[in-house]
Amino acid sequence: AQGCNTYFQWMYNIRDWCISRQLWWGHRIPAWHCGTCGKVTVARQDPERCGHCGSAAITQDPDVLDTWFSSGLWPFSTLGWPDETTDLRLFYPTSLLNTGYDILFFWVARMIMLGLEFTGEVPFRQVYIHAIVRDSKAQKMSKTRGNTVDPLEMADKYGTDALRFSLVVGAAPGTDVIFSEERVAGYQAFANKIWNAARFVFLSLEKAGAEPWAPKDPQNFRPYASQDMLEAPLEDRWIFSRLNSVAEQADRAIEQFRYHEVAHLLYHFIWHEFCDWYLEWKKLRFREGSGLTPAWRNLLAAFERTLRLLHPLMPFLTEELWQRLTVNAEGRPRSIALASYPQYDVHLADLPAERQVALLQSIITAARNLRAEMKLDQRQLDGALYSRAAAAEIARRNEEVIRRLANVKLEVIEGAAPPDGSGSHARTTTPEFDLVLRAPGAEVEARRQKLAKEKTQLEKARDSSHRQLENQEFLSKAPPAVVESIRQKLTRYDAQIAKLGQTLDGM
Repeated sequence: AQGCNTYFQWMYNIRDWCISRQLWWGHRIPAWHCGTCGKVTVARQDPERCGHCGSAAITQDPDVLDTWFSSGLWPFSTLGWPDETTDLRLFYPTSLLNTGYDILFFWVARMIMLGLEFTGEVPFRQVYIHAIVRDSKAQKMSKTRGNTVDPLEMADKYGTDALRFSLVVGAAPGTDVIFSEERVAGYQAFANKIWNAARFVFLSLEKAGAEPWAPKDPQNFRPYASQDMLEAPLEDRWIFSRLNSVAEQADRAIEQFRYHEVAHLLYHFIWHEFCDWYLEWKKLRFREGSGLTPAWRNLLAAFERTLRLLHPLMPFLTEELWQRLTVNAEGRPRSIALASYPQYDVHLADLPAERQVALLQSIITAARNLRAEMKLDQRQLDGALYSRAAAAEIARRNEEVIRRLANVKLEVIEGAAPPDGSGSHARTTTPEFDLVLRAPGAEVEARRQKLAKEKTQLEKARDSSHRQLENQEFLSKAPPAVVESIRQKLTRYDAQIAKLGQTLDGM
């Protein structure tokens, strides 16, 4: 909307402007000055005489039209215009122009004017206004400021895909990209995460003695026919349902030119769902040694679909991995760029599977967090899960997954009340369940004493900050920044004390 307003402000309020430039290149201004009468002749063809007095003493103006007159011809001059070429017939007008908001009038308006004048058609119907890249201090990059960044150096250092992804993530509509080398380095780690995931996929296929690709149509491959979907392992039903949802959201965001949303969506899905959960679950499945064929086929299909989703944002990485992954697939496109972008498929939607996995994730995460907060030994612990009937049934069916991923052997207890928190228990409570870990009493007691001491120290610091903020003489003399800093400390102290209190209550 902002770009539209700017464009139409120019169109409705247009005035004469200087179109001449003193440059060595460009279209010469078609104006000839008469040395006899002093008047100017403007002509389509080079004149031999003055159009006013007939004198032959005429000279062409030395200036050229500004660069944007030349650039404004770009949509059709590159296609062979003024000749009626095949390219001109096929590709003009085009559909979309990608440009910056600072040249809306200089270039966009000029292309529309010249397109209408010379071809009778506007050159494009949509204009995507991308962000401008600024330095880490939000200043516009320029040679005079010396704050420019060489993208080739960044690409060599961190990889082209990481650089590209970092720019897309920051390119929200209506905002500029604040360039940060640290952010590029962070997305290099994301690319490495995908490489490591691919390594696991290829090693799994190798160990299973499987062909790199079994289905004949990789683009439309589904793990099971729709009527057999409920028979698929829970982790496969879940990942394909999540992939389905991500594909739907990504497709909608792309149609709305909200590419930063696609980047955030895929980053979270690949790192925190596909790698952190699905691959870890698959490792357990491969260790079991049973049902390997559906296990590797589903892993393969999920990874291939993920690569196609990510391809527009990380083209080089995804092309390389996709070529290796689909090397023996019959009838595959020559490039992932020619493969279809994943679309929503109603047969893959499985909300019950998503809810079940969400519950398992919360149980495993709660156990991990409780162990970390209590600094309990990393050896396997025993514990108990107290929950309602539905949650208890899901936990029972997946006891081995919980045991392996949380390193906790849980006894699932339906409906009973949890223990009162004696010295050998560490406990956490959520709306769905109560989780109790059993640990050696001496270990828990030592940790309890340490946390109690830490809580006492924080309470003393909090009380000191309170006294400062209640001291009117201090408030009248202290700089506002100092007072605000103390208020922020007080907020942090309160949050830390509350968290420690909850932990101690669970011991």
